[in-house]
Amino acid sequence: MSAPCASAQRKAHSVLPTAVGPVRRWSTGGADTAFYRWQAAPRSSKAKPALKTCFIANPRSGHTAPRLPELTRHVRNLGAELRLTEHPGHARALAAAAVQDGCATVVAVGGDGTVNEVAGALAGTGATLGILPAGSGNGLARHLGVHGSWPRALDILAAGHTRPLDAGRADGHPFFAVAGLGFEALLAERFNRARRRGLAAYALIVLRSLRAGQPLPVRIHAAGKTWNLPVLTLAVANASQYGGGARIAPRARTDDGRLDLCALPPLRPGNTLNLTWRLLTGQIERAPGVLCLQGAEFLVERPGKGPLQTDGEVHPAGAAVRFTVTPEALRVLCPPERNRR
Repeated sequence: MSAPCASAQRKAHSVLPTAVGPVRRWSTGGADTAFYRWQAAPRSSKAKPALKTCFIANPRSGHTAPRLPELTRHVRNLGAELRLTEHPGHARALAAAAVQDGCATVVAVGGDGTVNEVAGALAGTGATLGILPAGSGNGLARHLGVHGSWPRALDILAAGHTRPLDAGRADGHPFFAVAGLGFEALLAERFNRARRRGLAAYALIVLRSLRAGQPLPVRIHAAGKTWNLPVLTLAVANASQYGGGARIAPRARTDDGRLDLCALPPLRPGNTLNLTWRLLTGQIERAPGVLCLQGAEFLVERPGKGPLQTDGEVHPAGAAVRFTVTPEALRVLCPPERNRR
């Protein structure tokens, strides 16, 4: 177990933790959730009141459970709160409650699904999103430069640099990294049912699912134009990648008020390796048969109802799915060099 991040302790909120309070019970939707609160005392009687910070952790995310003791120590040293999720959708409720409790910053500890729920609850509230990546892919965190060791991520949180973050919507569901139809929705559905987590488990699911990746005929409407084509998968991205370095939309920015659509052609013996290589090297737009578009709104039609994935979470959706974006829906903590992009 690594030592607490020294610089994060020095900079956080100008308060010193005092005593660990008792575990309390907090209830939402009928499900009790333990959360831990550490009291923090000002350095002097003239110090300004601390801005409250809450960490919301998904113990089921790829790397969270074994590091909960380390996370607990970090949160205690920051004089913050830690709340643990217990079921899908719980992070959203916990984040909304944290804002009601006066938290100025809410940190999502988990993968893109946890970040999605927390960010969705913070949008439009004025609260700032922080990310402590602990998922299998961490697509949004990687795009923002918030990846690597937890001490580094905690340094980024403590530094306090923020940038605007757009919010996408797919069939009414918020997303902040990538949403999509077709093969990627199938993969998300199977991965969410899997017992094993992590990139290796995801890669194995991809290999086992290739035969199920049937062509999906779609009609895309954007900016007064229409495209008809069969696809393996269709992604609409706010960030540049799914996670794990798979960059589906290399030109995407999370603060430009636009979405990036990328439609991959059906697999055949001659294009599978090329598509995979270009996806992992950020050159997917150069692959033959790939359609890439940018815009603030897309309408995608398919033959019938089917699954839709938003940041790895799967929802039932109709034959027509509309994708829209809300510019600068909230602010997110990130490295200062990313502020200049």
